[in-house]
Order: sequence, then structure tokens, then C-alpha cells
Amino acid sequence: MGDRFVVVPVDRGGDVSIEGQQSDSVRVPATRFTGGDDRVEDPELEENAVFEPQDPNAAVPILEYNREPNKYGDGVPKENSPFINNTDNDKSNSYDGTNMALFEEEMDSNPMVSSLLDKLANYTNLTQGAQEHEEADDDEGSKKKAVKSPQMGTFMGVYLPCLQNILGVILFLRLTWIVGTAGILESLAIVGLCCSCTMLTAISMSAIATNGVVPAGGSYYMISRSLGPEFGGAVGLCFYLGTTFAGSMYILGTIEILLTYIVPKAAIFVAEKKEDEVDALLNNMRVYGTCCLTLMSIVVFVGVKYVNKLALVFLACVILSILAIYAGVIKTIFEPPDFPVCMLGNRTLQNHNFDKCLKNDIIDNVTATTQLWKLFCKGPELNATCNDYFLNNNVTQIQGIPGLTSGVISENMWSEYGPLGMLVENKKLSSQGGSDPTQDIYLPYVANDIASFFTLLVGIYFPSVTGIMAGSNRSGDLRDAQRSIPVGTILAIFTTSVIYITCVVLFGACIEGVLLRDKFGDSVKGNLVIGTLSWPSPWVIVIGSFFSCCGAGLQSLTGAPRLLQAIARDGIVPFLQVFGHGKANGEPTWALLLTAAICEIGILIASLDAVAPILSMFFLMCYLFVNLACAVQTLLRTPNWRPRFKYYHWALSFLGMSLCLALMFISSWYYAIVAMAIAGCIYKYIEYRGAEKEWGDGIRGLSLNAARFALIRLEEAPPHTKNWRPQCLVLLNLDSDQAVKHPRLLSFTSQLKAGKGLTIVGNVLEGTFLTKEAEAKKAEQNIKSSMTAERTKGFCHVVVSSNLRDGVSHLIQSAGLGGMKHNTVLMAWPGTWKQSNDPQSWRNFIETVRETTSAHQALLVAKNVDSFPTNQDRLGEGTIDVWWVVHDGGLLMLLPFLLRQHKVWRKCKMRIFTVAQMDDNSIQMKKDLQTFLYHLRLNAEVEVVEMHDNDISAFTYEKTLVMEQRSQMLKQMQLSKTEREREAQLIHDRNTASHTASNDKSETGPERVHMTWTKDKLFTERNRNREANANVAMRDLFNMKPNQTNVRRMHTAIKLNEVVVNKSQGAHLVLLNMPGPPKNRGGDENYMEFLEVLLEGLNRVLLVRGGGREVITIYS
Repeated sequence: MGDRFVVVPVDRGGDVSIEGQQSDSVRVPATRFTGGDDRVEDPELEENAVFEPQDPNAAVPILEYNREPNKYGDGVPKENSPFINNTDNDKSNSYDGTNMALFEEEMDSNPMVSSLLDKLANYTNLTQGAQEHEEADDDEGSKKKAVKSPQMGTFMGVYLPCLQNILGVILFLRLTWIVGTAGILESLAIVGLCCSCTMLTAISMSAIATNGVVPAGGSYYMISRSLGPEFGGAVGLCFYLGTTFAGSMYILGTIEILLTYIVPKAAIFVAEKKEDEVDALLNNMRVYGTCCLTLMSIVVFVGVKYVNKLALVFLACVILSILAIYAGVIKTIFEPPDFPVCMLGNRTLQNHNFDKCLKNDIIDNVTATTQLWKLFCKGPELNATCNDYFLNNNVTQIQGIPGLTSGVISENMWSEYGPLGMLVENKKLSSQGGSDPTQDIYLPYVANDIASFFTLLVGIYFPSVTGIMAGSNRSGDLRDAQRSIPVGTILAIFTTSVIYITCVVLFGACIEGVLLRDKFGDSVKGNLVIGTLSWPSPWVIVIGSFFSCCGAGLQSLTGAPRLLQAIARDGIVPFLQVFGHGKANGEPTWALLLTAAICEIGILIASLDAVAPILSMFFLMCYLFVNLACAVQTLLRTPNWRPRFKYYHWALSFLGMSLCLALMFISSWYYAIVAMAIAGCIYKYIEYRGAEKEWGDGIRGLSLNAARFALIRLEEAPPHTKNWRPQCLVLLNLDSDQAVKHPRLLSFTSQLKAGKGLTIVGNVLEGTFLTKEAEAKKAEQNIKSSMTAERTKGFCHVVVSSNLRDGVSHLIQSAGLGGMKHNTVLMAWPGTWKQSNDPQSWRNFIETVRETTSAHQALLVAKNVDSFPTNQDRLGEGTIDVWWVVHDGGLLMLLPFLLRQHKVWRKCKMRIFTVAQMDDNSIQMKKDLQTFLYHLRLNAEVEVVEMHDNDISAFTYEKTLVMEQRSQMLKQMQLSKTEREREAQLIHDRNTASHTASNDKSETGPERVHMTWTKDKLFTERNRNREANANVAMRDLFNMKPNQTNVRRMHTAIKLNEVVVNKSQGAHLVLLNMPGPPKNRGGDENYMEFLEVLLEGLNRVLLVRGGGREVITIYS
């Protein structure tokens, strides 16, 4: 608004002066009005403003509104942050506008909408790991380097990375074996189950990913911010372990391809016997796998940019390999490749050590034995001793790849499961007996290297559909993550599902069953089985799959450390803090070392088939919680749940979650239990030791809904006696620094509650909330710190009130919510009430007693609370003594039982004393009490104490008299100086009034009497009256007699105190009925004196006053 008003001269007639028409005009600098008293000279406006000399005809300057747009913006100050309650705003901003003057005092904390939108429009999705954008480090906030805006689209940023991660080692090395073992139908079921699981998970993930900006961190970020830090940390670590073991699997796949199909002669361990081949292969995998892991770790450590540069090469290898498979399938229609399989009877032979599939051959018209003969016979001679099965069966050759039109698909429809060592056989071929199973393992037959069954194959196959998170993990690099992640991920899953389904059908339709079940291609001279189908050469698949596995391994070793670093930097798992650090450029060095160490565990397992189910568990658990997160958010209908992806439903998420859980137990029930136990331990650890985070997660929303539902249910009826437990309101006192005076009161509360039920810790500050807000927050913080230190679980409630009494009354009336309200008030005995000059302290205490009684709430008053045991103390052999004088609901019986549940009081025994009068049968009372305790299921010693009606002693009279004299003296002393002055003035006024009246009556008399009050006379008269009053008061004080009611009460207190001290002075805790305050408020101070006498000589005492309802029952 600053430039929109300019000063222009106007003549007397109101016409605006025009530049150049008046020659004697004086130029003045134009003035810009800023809305206040300050004026800013603006040279640009000088040509618009003139001022005439001071003469009668001079023009009068007025303000003219300039309709040109403001050159300096709209007059609205630009805040430094678009977020509400920002305290870093530039305080020098001046609000020039008048349109928003109503809100100008709030603009320091609440930015204008235009400023907010300007900040959000320029928001850059920085790659900050898993740390969310609004929690970026404050120290670096003003020093962040400009990062170029991410430009990756759906195809390059999501679709291709997902495709590369999903298609991998299992497709090339195990899919043919799975099809041959499970058959086409069951293989389709396996593929369908796994692909359905990932598709449902992708739908849920798309909904979460499109519900707001997803910073870098991908799946971990989504789960943790949807389900909270406990679930987020547990699932994030599971996802990390899954990614790490995936690296092991890819490295093992790389070494298997290298040693089995590329350079078999590179093996360090060579089996001399056939039965040692498996062990030799595993040892080779361990050695070469460790070397490969070391090499890959060095590459990742040196620089990720090299891995990223090779990513397209690895992706090209995958795509070319798949195209080669489809090309080979088409070629089999016209010209099937020649890969003969040698069969002995119906058994498949390993074609490594012989060239011709013949028993003997005719060379130069001479019959000679072949290399195959030497494998089954003890010599090359025709009459050598041979294996019976070899002699009884013929050797035949069948085509390993009969082709798409051969009809072999009908033979491969059904499963061929078997135990470890079962020979791979073709049931169509004839077979004669004579074999010795104990000798078959030493002969060159193709056999199962592991026992095969459906659930095992599910666990081995599932890693081939993982990798769907690759797009969401790159969310920080995407141009539009909310659009790219759903489209790219779902399209990639659909594409790979089609590839897997077609591959299952085509493998079963083109390849002979015995070759399919030959895991390592031993029957076709060690060729990769899927390579025999490809075109133009098996080496296309071998080389392509080798580089594909290398690339996938490198990516796992690149991604896993960053995921661990993101979790560590979030600070939710304390012992992982060290892995949040790295090199100067942010590379996670320590996380890479841990990843390599865990990866080495998988390599030492050495078997691809054993490692695959392990990572299946961790990935399935991650997918399970993605589905759970979506379902929880959908069902809670939280206001922030507004995903742009609309094709989701909570039922689909629950179906995906159920499918994940089912697949976990189908694959391997013991691995599933271990994985869930690991996740559970991490969850509890984060809950116990982790940093408290408020991420607006769904579990918190679920807790709120559950709490609301439970509170509404509790509201329906009061709790039954069997469910009654003390729900405590603890009234704490704070000192001048807002520190807790009696922290042992909190210790006692935790010992009494043992973590059960409701605990509200309350405090009252005197004053008004507007002036005491900071103190109230400090007090609340101090109370919460004390509660944490004393392990008291509950809520804190600080009330600011005009006076202490009203504040305590408000707490007693309104603390709690619905059915979760307190029924017991716990407070400390005001030990300094006698020394206090302010009687309000003990009056507040008595009013609290009255109000709890009126509210039908129980009251517990702890005397000498600072001597009560802490939570670390362990009381030895001792007793908790209960003095049951009157029955007010049974709370006296229940409290020792609750205390003994805690380890501090566990070794204490319970003793119950009751008082018998003269006309009571003490023996019968003891029997009845023992029976009552038996039915209550309480173990306690019982003792009946007889109190005879003795004459009231002189000591009692004297003590009562001293008490009443003290009370009277205090009342006299409470007359303040102001009140005494007021009393003297009142005497003066009365004297003056009576003197005036007497003068009026005697006006008719012969003479008038005048009395003049001087200042000296006034002070003399005042002192004389005061001394007279004091003398009268002292005379009354020494002549007074004690009240008989007070004498009787003092007698009871003294006698009962004598009995209690005699019996229970050495007890760890004494519980005693608390007598009620007098109905006449004039005796309040005497009531405090009675209680003081009653408790004299006892160390730890808990006065108990019931709430007027039964809290303990003999019924089950």
C-alpha cells in the first residue's frame, strides 16, 4: 500500500493542479505514507507532487490514490517459514496493509495465506534419507546447498527400477526346476499367490505414497509415519535385513553361475567322489562368495556413482535375456534345439564324463566299451562286473527341448515332489529292476539335492516377486512421486506377472520334464537349463543372468546401508546411533560394514535354496505392515487420510495382509516365528528405550478410537465391587522453583498401583492462567520428570486457580474423563501446620477431607511421607499393621494386599488389629474376623485389642485445655494491626456519636460542654482501650474450662495412640482409620490437634478414609 498514495496540490476551488501550468510552483519531494507516522521520501514520485507558496490562493496538498500495481509486492510481509507458530520470523517486518489490520498482531505467529502458498509452491523435495522434511536439522537449515529439482519420470524412475529388481536370479536359476517339480498347475498357483500378494501390497503402498509428499526413504518412511516409531523401526529393520540377505542371495547366484556354467574349472574344492559334490560346491560358494562380497563392498565404498552408471547395463542384460527366452520358444516351433538327454532305463544320467550315450560302440568292426560303460562297470572289458540296473536296462536318448508343439505340456502338468536323493526319472520309459539304492548315490544319476515340497517352493520362489519398493525408495528423485509410484509400480508388477506366468506355461510346454527337474543342467553337459531354450545361444542367458545378479547384488549393498542410516538418524533405536554417521559426503560407512557382516552370514549358509526363504520372511513382514498401515488409516478415517490414488479399499488391504501372513507360514513356519520374534523384540525395545516420536501415526489414532470406545462403555455403569481398584488423584505440593516437594508420594503411588488403573498427579498454582502459563508448563514438566524418575505411570494435571482451595476442589470434581475418573485422593500430611503463621494451610487440608467425603471418594493421607521407601528399596521381614476401628468399605483390607504385590513390600506380613469395647466378646470377635479374612482370601494375623472405659486422666484435661487456650490465643493474635486500628476508630466514632447526642439533649440547658479530641488524647485513649481488652482476654484465657466434647475426643486419641504405639511402633507401615472432621467448622483446629495426638510417636502412617462404598467382597 506504500506507493499507492501520493501528495498532489489542489487549488481552493478543488481543481487538481497540472504540472507546467503554474510557473511559480515549488517542487517538493513526494512523500510515501507507510500507514504510520513515518514518511519516506521517494524521488520517483517527485514529478507527481507540487506545492504552492504560502499565499491565500495556494493549492492545498491532498492524498490521491494511485491505482498502479505496487512495485514492492502486495504489502504483505514475507514470513521466513510457511509453518504456523514459527518463532524465527523477521521481527522488523512492518505490516503496511490496512485490509488485514485486524490480524496484524497475529502475523508474527500466523503467516498470511499468500505467504504460505508462496513457500509451499517453491518447496523442493530434498533427498534427506528417511528424515522427514519438516524435521531437518536446524543447524543446517540456513546453510543447505541448492539441490537441483528432481526430473525422473514414471518410466525411468519407477517402472524400470522395479522391473530390474523383480526379475532376477530366481527366474534364471530356479524357475525351470520349480516348474518341473511342482508341475504347471501348482507352479501357476505359486506364481498367482505371490504376484497377488505383491499386487495387493502395491495398491496399499500406492494409497500411502499418494497421501502427501513422500520424502526419500520410501517404504520405511511410509510405514513408520503410518504406524508409528515402534512398528516403523521393527519393520524398517526387517526390511533392512531382507535387503541385506537379498544381497547374499544375488551374490550366491552370481557365484553359482560362475562356477557351474562359466568356468567350472575355477573351483578350489573338487569332489573326488560323487557323494562329496554338494559339500565341495558349498565350500566353493563360501570362498568365492566372500571374495565377491569384499569386492562389491569396496566398489560401493569407493562411490555409488559407478553402481548407478552400470544400472542401465544390468537392466539391458535382464531385458535381452528375457527376449532371448521368448525368441528361443518361437524358434522351437520350427526348429527345436539339439540338447539330447541320456537315459538309462527311465533314469536321467549326468552327461559330464562321456560323449556317446551308448554302452558299447563298434570301432573298425570291433565292439568296444564306451566311457559310459566304465562309469557303471569295474573295467573296460565286456565281461567286467557291472551294475545290475545298468545291465538290465537299455540306454536311450530323448530330446531335452522337444518344442512347443510336441505335446510335452500334458506330461508336465502335475507335480513330481520327492525326498533328498530321489532320482530324476521319466515315468513313460520302461525300467527293469535290479538297482541297489545304497549304491545309486555313487553312480552318475541326476538326483534331488534337497527334499522338495510345495511350501518349500513357495519360499524359494517368493524373492523373485520382491523389489516392488524400488520405485518408492527413489521417491526423492521423482518429478511427481504421487503419480509415478502407483502407475510405475503396478505396471511393473503386471508386466513381471505376465512374464512369470507365460514362462511357467512355456517352460512346461517346451522342455522335457526330466530336464526341468535337473536343477544344475547335469544331463545337458552342465548347461543352464533355461539357456538351452534361448536363442541364439545359451551364453546369452548365462552372461545376461551373471551381470543381472551382479547388478542386483551391488544395488542391495547400496540400498541396505542407506536404509539403516535412515533408521539410525531417526533416533528411534538408540543402539543404532553409530550407524547414522558416515563419510563427509554422507556415505554410510559404518552401516556398510554392518551390512557386509550380515551379508556374510548368508554367504556362509552357501545354499541359494536355504537363503531364499529367510529373505522371503523379512520381505513378507514388511509387505504385511504396509497393508496393515493402509487398512488402519482407511478404517480410522483420519482427516489427513486423503490419498490421490482412489483404487484402494480396506478389504483389499486386509486380504493382502492375510495373504502375507499365510505365505510366511506356508514358506517356513519356523522362519516365520523367528522373524516375528525379531520384529517383536525390536518393537518392545523401541517402546522401552527408544526416543518418543509423534508422527501422527495410525496406531495413535487407533489408540484414541479404542480409548473413546472403552470410555463410552465404561460410562454405562459404575464398576462392580470385584473390579474396584484405587484410581488415584495424587495432590502434589511444589516449592517456589516448581520442584516436587515430596517425590516419595509418587513412589508410594507406583507401589500401590503396580502400573494398573488410573493415576492422575495434580497440582494447583495460585493466580490467573494468563500470568501463570509459563509457570504452569514448567510445573507440569517437573512433575512429569519426577513421575518418570519414580516410574509412576499416569497423567499430569496442573490447574491455575485464584486460590488453592478452589483449585483443589476443581481437581477433585473434574479430574479424569467419563468412566476413567479417580475414586481415591492421595495426599501428604501437612507436617508444618503448627509452625505455619498462615492458618489457611491446615484449613485447606480439612476442606479437602470434607470435599472427598462429599464426593464419595476415598482419601489416603501419608504422614512422614519422605521416610517412605523408594522403588529401589527392598523391605525385609516386617509387618504392615492395619488398625481397623470402623468399617467404611473395606479399603483398609485391600490396601495391604495391593502393596504386597510390589517387590518393595513383598516380604512384609499383614497384621490386623481391631478394637473391642467393654461389652464386646473379644474371643468371638477374633474368630469372626479370622473367618471373614478367610473368605476374603487374605492371609493376615488377627489381634483384638481391648480398650476399657477408664476415667479421663488429668493429663487429658490438661492437654485439652492447652489445645483450647492455644486456639484462643491464635484467634486473638489474628487481629491484625489494621483491624485494631479499625476497632479503635470504631470506639472513637461511638464516643463522638454519644457525645453529640447528649449535647443535643442539653441544648436548652444553661451551659454547653465541649470535648475536643487531640491527637495525643486519641492515642492515649486507644492504648488504654487496647490494654483493657488485652487484660480481659488474658483473664478469660486463664479462667476458661475445657469443652467436654473435646475432652472426650482427646481421651480417645490419647488412649488409641498408646495402644497403637505399643503394638505397632516397629511396623514398616501403619494403616489407620481417619476420623472425619467436625460438622461445626469452629472446631477445625482442634481436629488437627486430635489427629496429631493420634499419630504421635509413629513413623510411617497412612490414614485411610473410605468413600462410602464396598470395595472388597467375599464372592468370586
